[in-house]
Amino acid sequence: MKSGARRIKAVVVLAAMVATLPACSSIRESRGYIVDPMLTNAIQPRIDNQQSVEGTLGRPTFISQFGTPTWYYVSSITGQRPFNRPQIRDHSVMAVQFDEAGRVISVNRSGIDQVVFLDPNGNKTPTLGRERGFLEELFGNIGQVGGAGLPGGGGGPGGP
Repeated sequence: MKSGARRIKAVVVLAAMVATLPACSSIRESRGYIVDPMLTNAIQPRIDNQQSVEGTLGRPTFISQFGTPTWYYVSSITGQRPFNRPQIRDHSVMAVQFDEAGRVISVNRSGIDQVVFLDPNGNKTPTLGRERGFLEELFGNIGQVGGAGLPGGGGGPGGP
């Protein structure tokens, strides 16, 4: 009788372990443009134009505002384990440059090797310039308010 209870207990424990395995797997999510290599390789410089690129790839993720007209198609794939922040697994950017007539000049691709990872300091924002001490911050503006030539100041040109 005890061996039958042990088997049932072992089966229940094994079933519970197998049931919890999917909870430990990574959640995969695509963000931005979903890359189709067949479509992205179909864009050819000096052959395609803005209309054909939009017809093939769809609307770009964003368009340059200055300089050479460029359309950017940005794609990221992230993975997240339970109770953790998402991590970038794959990242790609395709930049399609156009001339003034709207024809494709070049197609450039870059990957995660071009991504800059920032680690912001939550306690202090670094700035350029002079470091001021506590007393300089406290008393630094004495004599600055109401100086000559400023509204509310006395004695300067344009005064009453």
